[in-house]
Amino acid sequence: MRPFRSYVPGGHLQTIGGQLVRSYLRWPFGAEDVIVEADDDVRLLVRASWLPGPKRRPALLLVHGLEGSDEARYMISTGMLAYRSGWHVVRMNMRGCGDSLELCPKLYNAGLTTDLVAVSEWLARRVSRFAIGSFSLGAGLTLLTLARERDRFPEECIAAVAVCPPLDMSACADALELRHNWIYHQRFTRSLCASYRARQALAPTHYKEGLERNVTTLRQFDDVITAYYGGYGNAEDYYRSASSGPRLDQIDRPTLVLGTDNDPFIPSVDIAHWPHTKTVRVEITSGAGHVGFIGSSKAPRFFWAADRMLAFLQEIDSK
Repeated sequence: MRPFRSYVPGGHLQTIGGQLVRSYLRWPFGAEDVIVEADDDVRLLVRASWLPGPKRRPALLLVHGLEGSDEARYMISTGMLAYRSGWHVVRMNMRGCGDSLELCPKLYNAGLTTDLVAVSEWLARRVSRFAIGSFSLGAGLTLLTLARERDRFPEECIAAVAVCPPLDMSACADALELRHNWIYHQRFTRSLCASYRARQALAPTHYKEGLERNVTTLRQFDDVITAYYGGYGNAEDYYRSASSGPRLDQIDRPTLVLGTDNDPFIPSVDIAHWPHTKTVRVEITSGAGHVGFIGSSKAPRFFWAADRMLAFLQEIDSK
């Protein structure tokens, strides 16, 4: 396929523009709401769009990023391309994300590999083969799961693609706090604090009231809330445990790691330098921002990363 050619200059314009240019997208196909029991009191909402016809069609499981959901526009653009290309499409919500908050008010984090295993095991019972397409925090979770849980991960998973994964979460948290990234940092921090308040309202006996009041940075949130409720010692312990970069050399199935050289808060050098197995392919595009990739594409609203994902997965599926 053609290499990425940016329609918009600069990492910030790509990142913000990607959100704006796809903002009107909505899922246009039918979807079955499925609740997957992942653990005690952990119920995950997945939305599955099954193509009519033979069951032998492959499925694409999509995993969103920080404070995203099955309605994330990059998920919808990718899913639309995959569905029209002959793939069943399953959009996963992490714990309490999107419309699943009342199903499970528990906090999600990037180290909950058992949740992705549970959804994958459910999907493996429905189709003969599937692949995973993942973005940002969800991309890190996917890579971590493929490595940490490889001995129990379903054989039906034939491949995975991780778009803009935070392979070193501590380095990414530091990058987010740089002055030129204030708009992303402020947005993420405010959203996470609001999400905590919503969970606290639903489960007041489980979550302490007011923990988020003095939180002003992502690292603070992870130190005070994520680590506390996730069973980690502190934010740095959480980042160390959930970072997938040091585990790329443990992944045993075909995987594409797709990054870019001007991602505002995921340094490309962090993606490129980790040792990895021969089954892992690392590609660094030029000028695509964070999950921006505004360029010529078959996917709706100029999302080249979706084209690259499908090309890679179809290559694997055809073997």
